[in-house]
Amino acid sequence: MTQNLFVVAPIGLLPVIIFLVTLLYMDSYKLVSMRAIIGVIGVGGLLVILTYFISGAVLDYTQIDWSIYTRYVAPPIEEILKASVIVVLLRTNRIGFLVDAAIFGFAVGAGFAVVENLYFLQTLDHANIGVWIVRGFGTAIMHGGATAIFAILTQALTERNIGINPLMFLPGLALAIALHSLYNHFLISPIQSTTLILLVLPPVLYVIYLHSSQAMHDWLQLDFDADADLLEQINSSEFAESSIGRYLGELTKKFKGPVVVDMLCYLRLYTELALRAKGVLMMRENGFDEPVGERTRAKFAEMRFLEKSIGKTGRMAMRPFLHMDRKDLWQLYVLEK
Repeated sequence: MTQNLFVVAPIGLLPVIIFLVTLLYMDSYKLVSMRAIIGVIGVGGLLVILTYFISGAVLDYTQIDWSIYTRYVAPPIEEILKASVIVVLLRTNRIGFLVDAAIFGFAVGAGFAVVENLYFLQTLDHANIGVWIVRGFGTAIMHGGATAIFAILTQALTERNIGINPLMFLPGLALAIALHSLYNHFLISPIQSTTLILLVLPPVLYVIYLHSSQAMHDWLQLDFDADADLLEQINSSEFAESSIGRYLGELTKKFKGPVVVDMLCYLRLYTELALRAKGVLMMRENGFDEPVGERTRAKFAEMRFLEKSIGKTGRMAMRPFLHMDRKDLWQLYVLEK
C-alpha cells in the first residue's frame, strides 16, 4: 500500500488533473469558476458509486462475460451518466461556448476517473507500474476526453437555440460511447492506446480552444455594437416610430397598457445587462476582472420581477424583437454568478 501511495498513486491520479488545470489556464475569459469546476468534479466522482451498483446489477442479472461487458455495456452506462451532468449544465445555461463545454466535460470525466482509480488503488495494490501508466495517462484521459467531446459536439449543435431538442444529444453521445468502447477493445496494446490518446486529444482540444476563442471575440464585438445601437434606439425620442416601437404599439391591442410598458422596461433592462456582461468579458480578455456591483444585482432582481409581470405569453410575444439564444442567456449567468 505504501508503494501505491508514493509511487503509482501520482501516476494514476495526477495526469488527468494536470490536463484539466491546463484547460483552465488556457481560458483567458475565465468562463468557468473554480467553484463550478470543483462541484462538477465531485458529481463526476459520485457517478462512480452509481456506476458500481448499476454494473453489479447488470452483471448479476445477465451473467455476461466480463470482456463483453467492458466493451459493449460499460461504455454506454458510463457515458450516459457522465453526459447527464453536461445536459443539466446546458439546460441551465451554464455553457455558452465550445471552450467551457470542453472544460466542464473534461471535469466530469476527471472526477469520474480519479474516484475510479482511487478504488482500483485499493483493489489492484499489486499491479505493476505499467498498469498505472495506462490507467493514469490512458483510461483517465479517455474518460475526460470522451465527455468533453460529447459536450463540445452538443454545444456546437444547439448553441443557437434556447430550447434543446433531445435528439441533438445523440450524435455526441454516440461518438463518446464509440470512442470509449473502441478504447476498451485494446485493438492495439494498452501502451500504444495510451500513446495515441496523448498524441490526438491535446491537439484536438487546442484547436477547439483557438476556434472558440476567436468565435467569442467576434461575438462580443458584433453583439456589443448591436446591443449599444438598440439601447440608443430605445432611449431616443424616435423609438415609437421604429419597427420595435410600432410592434409594441400593436401589442396594446392584445395586452393591457401596463404590461406593454413592462415589456419596454424589460427590453431596456435586458439590453443594459447584456451590454454589462459583454463589457465584463472584454475586460477579462484583457486581464481585468471587475466584480459585479449591487446596482447590477438590483437590475437582475428588477428583471425577474418584470418577467413575472409580463408572464409567459408576454415573453413569447416579445420574441420577434428580443433576439435571444442560449449564448444570450449564458452571458447573463456569467454576470449574475
